[in-house]
Amino acid sequence: MTPQDHVQAAADLLQAEATGQQIGLLTKRHPEMGMDDAYGVQNAIYRAKLAAGQKVIGWKIGLTSKAMQYALNIDIPDSGILFDDMLFETGATVPAGRFIQPRIEAEIAFVMKTPIGGADVTRQDVIAATDYVAPSIEILDTRILRADPETGQTRSVFDTISDNAANAGIVLGRERHSLDAHDLRWVGAITSRNGEVEETGLGAGVLNDPVESVVWLARRMAQYGQSIEPGQVILSGSFIRPIECPSGADIHADFGAFGSVDIRFA
Repeated sequence: MTPQDHVQAAADLLQAEATGQQIGLLTKRHPEMGMDDAYGVQNAIYRAKLAAGQKVIGWKIGLTSKAMQYALNIDIPDSGILFDDMLFETGATVPAGRFIQPRIEAEIAFVMKTPIGGADVTRQDVIAATDYVAPSIEILDTRILRADPETGQTRSVFDTISDNAANAGIVLGRERHSLDAHDLRWVGAITSRNGEVEETGLGAGVLNDPVESVVWLARRMAQYGQSIEPGQVILSGSFIRPIECPSGADIHADFGAFGSVDIRFA
C-alpha cells in the first residue's frame, strides 16, 4: 500500500464511524496489505483525529490471550489509540446509535505518572512509571464488515489494526489501586449482561501478567517513534472473550476486591 492508500482507507473508516455504515474488508481491497500498512492506516486516523481537535488519552492493547491469537492465527498482540471522546463514566448509558456493533471486554487499566518509552523498556520501568491500576471495560466496535458477503472471507488482524484495533470506548471503575496492592495475575472479573454471567477470567490470561502487556506496548511504540505519556490510560488487554452488546444490554463487571464497572447500552 502507498501512503495515499493509507490516507484513503483512514478516511473511509472515519466516514464509517460517522455514518454507522461499515466498509468492506481492506484486505480484500489490498491483498498485499501487511502489518506496517495496518499501522499506517491507524496512524492516518490518528493524524486526522488530532487535526479535528481530539486528544489522545491513552492506548489499548489487544489480542493478548492465546485464545484470541489462535483465532486470528497470529502470535503477537496489537494496539490502538484511546481518544478523549471515547471515555465513559461507570454507570453511564451509551446513547442509541453511538456504535455499530458494540461488544465489551473486561480489563485492568494502568494510569501512568511518568513517561515511558524505548525499545529496551523493562518490567521494572513499567512498575516505576505506573501511578495506579483500576478495573475497566473496553467497548469494541467494528467499522469494517466482519466477513465479506460475497466470498465469506473474514476480517484479518490487518483489518482490525487498521480499524484502530476495533477500539471504540473505555469505561473506568472508580477504584484506584497501587500496583503492588494486588497480584494482577489473580485479579479477575465475573462479567454479566442483563444479570446473567457471560464470561469470567483472570489477569494471567494477559501475556501471563498484565505488566508484561504494557512492556510490549512501550517497545512496539518505540518502533514507530511513539512513547507513553504521563496521565495516559493503558488498557492492558482482555482476559475474557468479547460480549455482544445489543440495544438494552446492561453490563456489570465484578472484579471482587478490585472493584466493579457498569455500562448500559440504550
